[in-house]
Amino acid sequence: MMTENYERSSEMNIDPDAPEMINFSDSQLESLEKTYDGKVHMSNGEDPLLASKSHTPRSEMKLDDARRIKVLSPGMMVFRRFIRNKLAVIGLVILFFMFTFSFIGPLISPHGQTQVFTGESSMPKEYAGATYNEELRYTVSEGKKFGGTERAAFLLAMGKGNLTFNAADKSYSYIKEGDNLYRIKELTPVVEVLGKIFKPLTDQVLPENFKATYEQTVAAGETAFEIDGVSYSIYKEGKTSRIAIDEDVAIGTLYIFDAYEESKKDFVQSFNFAMPASEAVALQATTFKADGSEYNVQYEDGHATIKDASGNEVADVSNIIVNPLDSATFLPVDFKTQVRKAISDRQNEFVYTDQTGQETHYSIARVNRTFNIKRDTTISLIRQYEMPSAQHPLGIDNNGMDVMTRLMYGGQVSLMVGFVVIIIEMVIGVVIGGISGYFGGALDNALMRFVDLVNSIPFYPMVLILGSVMDTLEVDPRGRIFILMAVLGILGWPGTARVVRGQILSLREQDFMVATEATGLSTRKRIFKHLVPNVMPLLIVSATAGLGGIIITEATLGFLGLGVKYPLASWGSIINVSSDAYVMTNFWFMWIPAGLLILLTVLGFNFVGDGLRDAYDPKMKR
Repeated sequence: MMTENYERSSEMNIDPDAPEMINFSDSQLESLEKTYDGKVHMSNGEDPLLASKSHTPRSEMKLDDARRIKVLSPGMMVFRRFIRNKLAVIGLVILFFMFTFSFIGPLISPHGQTQVFTGESSMPKEYAGATYNEELRYTVSEGKKFGGTERAAFLLAMGKGNLTFNAADKSYSYIKEGDNLYRIKELTPVVEVLGKIFKPLTDQVLPENFKATYEQTVAAGETAFEIDGVSYSIYKEGKTSRIAIDEDVAIGTLYIFDAYEESKKDFVQSFNFAMPASEAVALQATTFKADGSEYNVQYEDGHATIKDASGNEVADVSNIIVNPLDSATFLPVDFKTQVRKAISDRQNEFVYTDQTGQETHYSIARVNRTFNIKRDTTISLIRQYEMPSAQHPLGIDNNGMDVMTRLMYGGQVSLMVGFVVIIIEMVIGVVIGGISGYFGGALDNALMRFVDLVNSIPFYPMVLILGSVMDTLEVDPRGRIFILMAVLGILGWPGTARVVRGQILSLREQDFMVATEATGLSTRKRIFKHLVPNVMPLLIVSATAGLGGIIITEATLGFLGLGVKYPLASWGSIINVSSDAYVMTNFWFMWIPAGLLILLTVLGFNFVGDGLRDAYDPKMKR
């Protein structure tokens, strides 16, 4: 070797005054390249002895001279061979970029890995509902009872055309005041009439003109009369007629009464107000009296507005029910009035101005006889599938997260998994391969059969089973990373063990190993201090080349949903979105960048691995 010849020459006792001393110029010294059989040749093919004699003698070099020949260490020779490989340098640059992108990038990124970006948007949201009232609503007089039984009997009598009905041992009659109003009275029989015979049913003393008034009423074809402020009704009960004192018990109407003021709600919906108001609306009257006060009625487009004598709005009357979807929401009467007017005018939208002056746009969607009132509501939405922009250079994914930031954190996971798995494989493989190769015999056979056993374990079925178990146990996403690294490392070391065993089987017969045995070194030192270091160049090359394969395996598992789980990211899980054909064809930024990073990283490791292999090969000519 060249370095050995140089070293031997430096150890020789050379007289500096010897006339036959060969002197080399600096350019000649730099052009020395190889030695064969102890003879030095110049790169241009000249004999160094003749070349030296053709030059003017220069000052001789001494052993302590700073210009003496520099001997290259083996490591430096490997480095020089490595950097002369352009592909290896390109691979090194790629890996430097990937590590900077994955580990430095998150530190300077303004976004977090799981940060979800939201935005405000306006969209119609159901606020209230309206429908035409087709069911009678009852207002019961104070102190009276008209419950479900009585109402059912009333509807049955009305359906049969009977003007009277009985319920709960009481008799009732009703008067149809208008199309949407029924006045229901409770009857208390006082006289039964059979022909011209009057039979009192109570101890009550009848007025003197009672019989005469009855006969006049019957002759006139009427069924009710009044004496001294008491109302009497005439109705048939079998073959006889009965005269009964009637009292208003309830009204049944299709009208809806909404008070303009919350404080007057109970009064507006009371019997004393609802009955005269309903009669006025049914008869299209413009005035009526209730509790001694006079009120005016103003009609407009299917609804009526009741005002007091001062012109203040008291109530709104309509046959359209307007209720909020949220029972806790209070709808002002002017809002209901505007809804009813819009429905009557067959409008699809309207603008309502509240008491603060704020205008809100509402839309009306009709479904049969039901109306859905929607208003434009500002809501917070997750920003999804946004194209690249200045704020988000690679856009936003389907979960509202920054794609570039996810790629940075995903690179940390992918690269970390690759290196940790390689370290696990190297440690287990070197230990088992070194022991097996050095000792040989039965131990070698046993360990190799164990290697065969591990090799026979099907990789993907095991990972599928393990993934299902972790999903069932709901393992934390970060815990899945460590379990994944352990599984990949434990299942991947047999190849390394075989390589180490083969190399050690060859090296243990070399002379230097005989020397270590002669010096009495322990077995552990022979294996791990002398044999393993001689295998390390091959292991480094193998590990570097294997990193790319491990990253691809991790990406494959992530793509299949067996690797890192949401919300953590890895390149494989990010590229998983490409399984959706719609996303793959319309949102390139969600999967192409992750695929390119995987491609470049694997190429970088392969280039570096090839460069190291060539640099460690002593037969390579550079």
